[in-house]
Order: sequence, then C-alpha cells, then structure tokens
Amino acid sequence: MVFLEFEKPLEKLYEQLEKVKDVGEDGVVDMQSTIEELESKIKQTRRDIYSNLTGWQRVQLSRHPERPYTLFYIEQMCRKFVELHGDRHYGDDKAIVGGIGNLDGQTVVFIGHQKGVNTKMRQYRNFGMANPEGYRKALRLMKLAERFGFPVISLIDTPGAFPGIEAEERGQAEAIARNLFEMAQLRVPVVCAVIGEGASGGAIGIGLGDHVMMLENTWYSVISPESCSSILWRSWDFKEQAAEALKLTAEDMKGFGIVDEIVKEPQGGAHMAPEEMAKTLKRQLKKAIAAIQEKSVDQMVDDRIEKYVAIGRVTQAD
Repeated sequence: MVFLEFEKPLEKLYEQLEKVKDVGEDGVVDMQSTIEELESKIKQTRRDIYSNLTGWQRVQLSRHPERPYTLFYIEQMCRKFVELHGDRHYGDDKAIVGGIGNLDGQTVVFIGHQKGVNTKMRQYRNFGMANPEGYRKALRLMKLAERFGFPVISLIDTPGAFPGIEAEERGQAEAIARNLFEMAQLRVPVVCAVIGEGASGGAIGIGLGDHVMMLENTWYSVISPESCSSILWRSWDFKEQAAEALKLTAEDMKGFGIVDEIVKEPQGGAHMAPEEMAKTLKRQLKKAIAAIQEKSVDQMVDDRIEKYVAIGRVTQAD
C-alpha cells in the first residue's frame, strides 16, 4: 500500500497493526482486542483526514500510483470491448485509447487517456500526454460513433497534452481545436468523466460533452499547481497556495457550472476500492446517457452549445 504525505498518520497505524497481527499469529498472546482497537482507530483517523482535504491533497490523490486508469474502468464496465487504433493520418498514439464497448447491452464508444500502471507502461503511454494523432484518433472514433448512433463516453486523466516540439510541428493546437469544434456539434450523446487529472487543453481536447462529471478526488484546471507556482513565484515551493488559488477541485468546478456532477469516491480514494468505484461510475454514466437520449438530436446539440457559451458569463448590477 502506498501512502501519500498527508497520510503518514495512517501509515504508522498500519505498521503497528501488522506488528500486532504478527504477534497474534504466533499464538502465544491473544491480540484480538488490540487488533480491533487499532482497526477502529484507523477508521477514525481516515475519517478525520478525508473529511477536510485541501485542493493540493486532492491533486495528490488524483495522481496516486495505485489509482485506476481508463482501461481498468472499461474492462470493469464492459462485457466486451474492442480497441481501435490509429488516426489514419500519422500513427497510433498510445496515450489515448478508444474503441467500441458493450455497456449492459448498449453499444458505446469509449475514448480516454491512459497513463500506465508501472514505469515501463507509463513510458509506453507517454504518461497520458497525448500527441496530435491521439486527438485525431479520438475524433475518428467519435465520428464513427455518430455514423452508427452510438453514445460517446470520454474518460479524462492527463497532466496535459504533450508539449514537445514534434507535437507542435504536427499541429497540436489545431487537433485540439478541431475536436472542440466537432464535439460541440456531434449528433450523439457525449458524456465526459474526469477520473484523475484534468489539465489544460490535454483534458478539454476530449472533454466537451452534454454531461460532464468529476470523481470526488480529481482536479480540472488550465494549469497544474506546480506550473502555476513556477510562473508566479519562480519556484514549485508554492504549489499548495497555487492549488487553493486555482479553485480546481470538483466542488469548485461544480460551483462554477463547468461540470454537472460530482461522483463520490470510496473513503480514501478510488484506489481503495477500484471495483466499487467502477460500479458507481458505470451507474452514473448510464444514468447520464439515458437522460440525454430523452431529448431530440437538435435539442441535444443546441443545449450542449448553450452550456459552453454560458461558461464564464457574468452579469453586472447597476
């Protein structure tokens, strides 16, 4: 089990619990009452820690190395999933995955960022940072969904679009802008879920939809706290202050009207009970799709466009 910086009190309690269990297994001393007492203390400590998380702590949770990623959710939610590859122009970007899945009898098209579950796979997936061909692959799959009338589900988890020179040479900005233009007019339901990090254009490139939800311990912002701190203070040392100032948590985004729903996570984060988290996410995705499908296609597109036009709108009192 991996513990984050603010979870150190829990780490010490778990260490004590393991030692007590080892003593109990020897059979010389009955340690059952001590074990129960420590387990109760762990539950209470966890409640205390997670009842009032800061923005930076939620950023840390969104990056937890054991947190479930896109392919895990797809495998848990779908009876069958066929991954599709390539953008038909340049290549197949491993940072974005997508394909056709069966969601309890309903055919849907999934797209999402994939970071990788270990060091080797993270390098293979470019840490979830997509190149232009990744966004073009996503658009190809969305157009495929539109052709056959399949809803689109987008799972967002990226530290940002890949910032390399080669990505810019192949049209990174144009690829993201084209996705926004096309997603706004897509004539099938589009449901987006931020399952980890939602950074900048890398996230919004597959994040424009009829219904946008965020898992409880995720973030969504134009810039990461570290980069914001680096720009404003010329140092990463102020990342916690930056996280608070950016207002990047799910609660903040819901308050701003940028997302429509916050999906509750198991106590301690999605990685504490990944199968349970997948069931919860699946239920909310199906519910959102069903609600969108009650509208006519024209009404759905009009409402989607109006939703994004309204973001940032202000009124000035006399």
